[in-house]
Amino acid sequence: MTFRFVHAADIHLDSPLRSLAMRHPELAELIGNATRQAFVGIIDLCLAEQVDALLIAGDLYDGDQTSMKTARFLAEQLRRLDQAGIRTCVIRGNHDAMSRITKELVLPDSVKVFGGRAEALELPGPAGRVPIVIHGLSFAQPHAPESLLGKYRPPVEGAVNIGMLHTSLAGTPGHDLYAPCSLADLRATGFRYWALGHIHKRAVVDDACLIAMPGMPQGRDINEAGPKSVSLVTVGDDRSITIEERVTSVAQFERVTVDATGIEDWREMVAGIARALEATRSVVASAHLVARLQVVGATSLAWRIRRDMDLLKTEADDRAAVIGSCWVEKLEIACQPPALPGETSGDPLTDLHRLIEEQILGSDAFAATLTGMAEEIRAQLPQECRDVLGADEDAFREHVARLARDGAETVVARLQAAGEGG
Repeated sequence: MTFRFVHAADIHLDSPLRSLAMRHPELAELIGNATRQAFVGIIDLCLAEQVDALLIAGDLYDGDQTSMKTARFLAEQLRRLDQAGIRTCVIRGNHDAMSRITKELVLPDSVKVFGGRAEALELPGPAGRVPIVIHGLSFAQPHAPESLLGKYRPPVEGAVNIGMLHTSLAGTPGHDLYAPCSLADLRATGFRYWALGHIHKRAVVDDACLIAMPGMPQGRDINEAGPKSVSLVTVGDDRSITIEERVTSVAQFERVTVDATGIEDWREMVAGIARALEATRSVVASAHLVARLQVVGATSLAWRIRRDMDLLKTEADDRAAVIGSCWVEKLEIACQPPALPGETSGDPLTDLHRLIEEQILGSDAFAATLTGMAEEIRAQLPQECRDVLGADEDAFREHVARLARDGAETVVARLQAAGEGG
């Protein structure tokens, strides 16, 4: 008889969305509720597939929360599994370790929350089923700079051993290490399956030891673009393991490029945006599309598009509403007037723009001055906001350079408006 479970991680219930809320309150309300809706979808999946267990590999919460509303919601959903005879196994990740409600919440008896010492839990099952042992270890503190693998108990002989671990694996540039380890380290444990969490991008390594990072069930911003999912896992009578991706995201963030090359009419520009949104909406698996539009290409409308970006955003919002379940989170302008490099265009503003790019933006002295100013601003920001200009130095410098380019183009666009009497 098979053993089936759903492997989820990084749910981040009720994650705050401060920047999105400032730009688009209605959309922020949708995304703010999406983590809950995605979790309900996970519970629905467990019930529909009649699985034996739900494994949550860390970061069920989003941090230092004080509201018990989240706790009550969680308890209500896990009670649905309890009533269906489905076990739940949870390890705490770095965000859970910061949560004040983590240790206060009373959950159904069928829920196992692993503590700061490694445990091996054998799940009861019908006669004849291969024994299943779940190994787990929670973060006791928000940071775990050393590997935790040495603390796990050895595999139980004769059983299918499944490990749960919240880990950054070998690490990602610009991010702190959390319980670091390598794929080779995981394989060496002798476990048959590793249910991982922490990295928000889905990844599966399928060999003698199946190692899976399900990603997160719901993206929260454009940096978590694409469909989000959990894994439905089946352990066969022959101890073989199969894994299926199941999309759970309610709202799916996507970058949508609109090519404005050769477009000379404003209506045609708006129609191009509508076509791009429709094409993306048609292939998105989630209930809602949240698009970040980027207008690119060489067009005679370049300066007008930048000057009247608010108007174009309104047009894009209107087309998205007509499409339905479609939202424009932000509009980015990366188009240029169709002037040939190295030649005078006959248009003073175009020539001024080229001069700014070549003589000012390309200057090492200007870059150094701009970086110094940005570093002073960053130093005055609260600690939790300092990544807004980039999580590492390379990203920081690129972001500052991009702001400078955007600023230069905005200046030229406004000069054009002044020249036209606008």
